[in-house]
Amino acid sequence: MRFSPPTAVFAAALTLASAVAAPAIADGTPDGNGDRSPIAGSTPAWATPSAKVAAADASTVRRVQVALSLRDARGVEHLAAAVSTPGAAERGRFLTAAQFTDRFGPTDDTVRKVQDWLKSVGLKVTGTSPNRMFVDAEGSTGDLEQAFGTRLASFRSKVGGAARTLTAPETPVTIPSALHGAVTAVIGLDDSGKTIRPQHTAPHAAGSDQHCARWWGEQNNTDVPQKYPAGAQSNSLCGYNGTSLRAMYGLGTGEQGSATTIGIVGAYNGSSVAEDANRAASQVGVPPLKPGQYTAVLPDGGFTDQQQCNPDSWAGEQALDVQTSHSIAPNAKIRYYAAKTCLGGLYDAVTKAVTENSADVLSFSWGNADGERNMAPAVRDQFNSIALQAAIQGQSILVSTGDAGTNAGVTGSATASFPASSPWVTAVGGTSVGLDQQNNPVVVTGWENSGNTLSGGKWVPQRNTDGSFAGGAGGGTSALYGTPDWQNGVVPASSSRGHRAVPDIAALADSYTGFLVGQTTRGQFGLYSFGGTSLAAPILAGLSADAQQARGSRGGLLTPALYALHKGIRDVTPAKAGVFTPSMHGLPGTGVPGQQGQYLVDFDARPQTLQSGPGWDNVTGVGTPDRGFVAALAAK
Repeated sequence: MRFSPPTAVFAAALTLASAVAAPAIADGTPDGNGDRSPIAGSTPAWATPSAKVAAADASTVRRVQVALSLRDARGVEHLAAAVSTPGAAERGRFLTAAQFTDRFGPTDDTVRKVQDWLKSVGLKVTGTSPNRMFVDAEGSTGDLEQAFGTRLASFRSKVGGAARTLTAPETPVTIPSALHGAVTAVIGLDDSGKTIRPQHTAPHAAGSDQHCARWWGEQNNTDVPQKYPAGAQSNSLCGYNGTSLRAMYGLGTGEQGSATTIGIVGAYNGSSVAEDANRAASQVGVPPLKPGQYTAVLPDGGFTDQQQCNPDSWAGEQALDVQTSHSIAPNAKIRYYAAKTCLGGLYDAVTKAVTENSADVLSFSWGNADGERNMAPAVRDQFNSIALQAAIQGQSILVSTGDAGTNAGVTGSATASFPASSPWVTAVGGTSVGLDQQNNPVVVTGWENSGNTLSGGKWVPQRNTDGSFAGGAGGGTSALYGTPDWQNGVVPASSSRGHRAVPDIAALADSYTGFLVGQTTRGQFGLYSFGGTSLAAPILAGLSADAQQARGSRGGLLTPALYALHKGIRDVTPAKAGVFTPSMHGLPGTGVPGQQGQYLVDFDARPQTLQSGPGWDNVTGVGTPDRGFVAALAAK
């Protein structure tokens, strides 16, 4: 992989909100009533005058984070790529969290002056992050409006296709000019956090219907028309066990993720995660968790906003991520970082995972439900700052790309999802996989499903929210970030159009060929088949841990190495195949039939504009891990 000088690598990749170096702040506390400077990108795209409903209640208390700029932002970008790029002189020379903060974090003096100003305008300062990048504060809406020179209002918007009322500033946030360049964002003034959703399909009880097949073709309903040749049509699968999942990626007994730690970031905390994982282990062919192998980092003060956030859905996500990563890397420690709320708290948990620096690999199975543009730009920039710190520390971040394909059925137009579109993470797309009884692949194709309903003895394409689209991996081109150096020469120019393209790689995600997960719901334990790119991300996290075991050191940002691999990757192309199912799986932006019936799901038939293909494609990226992937990645 060619390593370019920083101007070539980063001019197109990303520009942080901060300048090259944070300017010095004048002595003394900035005057809150003096000259003001706006913070660029401080209002989300959905906060428009026509969408305004009402002014915000001035007495409501809100918690905010004042984000501070990194010193030498271009140097941060350069180092993040250099320590992660095969062949670069600085490859593998990662920093500790303390070294990163000392070299790139805001100074203690900058933090003190920001804290003093916040207190001077009547806000309560409640804490500062270990990397000095965030100062926490709280106050009434009225006090926040006065402090940041704006007015908050309620706006009508859509989240995941559903109408919601969200709060945001009506006008750009402003700060005293003396703090210009030091403060880059005020997170929490808007409700962008409410647009984040876990990215897994609703679980389906394993074997609850007699139709499901334990392996590809074991059951095939011949009472319905056979659209595909013999061996290419099957009943939907009951869900793969851990043994089959490991065989899918050619893992041997030596690939265990030993001496590594996988971090998982989600919202809330299931009450029986470890117990459920161990009950499932005995049934799906993986070893149980050892004492102390799984730990959870819980937020101070407990959890909030449960009525708005559906903790049960997040508990399913947590169970899926823990059991999937454990199946792929059974000796790796697993550390779960719980956000206290889904309403913006996930980025707090990400900051905790990065600044603590205990986890070698981080898996994020969530994303913005309405595309990358709906989050305030300043908030996106702060996530990128944290992702850069992770890369420089050697931490690898894997992010699911979503389950709504182009997102057109959700937003009305094609858009990539964030944070998967960030250039500083590895975006994980999805595949549909059919293994035979001996765990040999019969079907491996991109996960982009089309629905058909049996009518008049024929399969008739469904007309759902987005045509016949019935769920699929997120993919496409970012409208925000330029092409990273490692994608040049690999991603076709016709696909990238000079921008960051997603995904980077893919793994099992199709819920009709899903993975068995144990979970206790309403006091009853059961095995359920899960899917979605929320399954794909922890698979790659586990494989990354296996590669770290083989390498003996962390990998950092994985994309430079992935785009340089010449073996261990299976090129994914469309397969003429499909599954029969008596029920369609509901996914964002699909609107599939909700009643029992007779349905056929076509694989990778381009129901929107996404489809796998030779070389890099917008469903599976460079492809999917194959036998030899762990060794090949370890060698980079």
